[in-house]
Amino acid sequence: MAFTIPGEAAASEDFVELLRKKGLYPERSLPAGLAAVPQQTQATTILAFKFAGGVLVAGDRRATAGNVVVYEHADKVLEIDRHSLMAIAGVPATAWEMARTLEHSFQFYRRSQLQEMSVDGKVRALSKLLRDNLGFVMQGVGVVVPIFATFDTEQGAARLYFYDAMGAQFETADFAATGSGSAAVRSVLYYQNTWGNGPMKGLDRAAAVILALRALDTAAESDTATGGVDRRGRSYPLVKIVSEAGISTLAPEEIAEVHKKQVS
Repeated sequence: MAFTIPGEAAASEDFVELLRKKGLYPERSLPAGLAAVPQQTQATTILAFKFAGGVLVAGDRRATAGNVVVYEHADKVLEIDRHSLMAIAGVPATAWEMARTLEHSFQFYRRSQLQEMSVDGKVRALSKLLRDNLGFVMQGVGVVVPIFATFDTEQGAARLYFYDAMGAQFETADFAATGSGSAAVRSVLYYQNTWGNGPMKGLDRAAAVILALRALDTAAESDTATGGVDRRGRSYPLVKIVSEAGISTLAPEEIAEVHKKQVS
């Protein structure tokens, strides 16, 4: 079944296309004659990896503009639907708008088609939003490099994807990291997966959380744009897990306790 707008003969199952036809989808380019834009707020660093319980997705909380720390409580791991997470690195204003559009797109499809969108459809929907943003990217504005994690209920398996700023999608078997501190994070995760005590896919929940916090702490040591733990301001990394049962969010108290005992 496809959703039909009263007075229109054609049916649509694409939420973004529907917005575009109604003139409600913003054009992704700067106004003519605008030579420069204000310094953009950037959000980094994010990571995701598969473990025994599904996919763990985590991010630090710092947002910066150049050498200025703008905010220490930025939410970079966003719930899109019951089994899907989008983690953002790049310009939060653009990324959060993409996340809202993606969330409504999934809802629109579910209600108009009376079924969930396939995982491949969800992955391509985010890719399309990134391609639509290419006009801004080419002008150095609104760059977003996300990670998408989901649980495929049809296959009974976790799926993990990362993207480039132009919308190319890549499925990874083990882990992904983007943002300014991603090089350090990837080194930690690669070392653990290759020479640690077994592959990350065999880690239990407790060990996976410890690994994620240690990776982010390593990034914070070498990258000024990656925020560490601020106990006075109660700012801790955001950690979410997506599994067959849905999405769970670790409480700040749990993260603080793990960080104190296993990372500090």
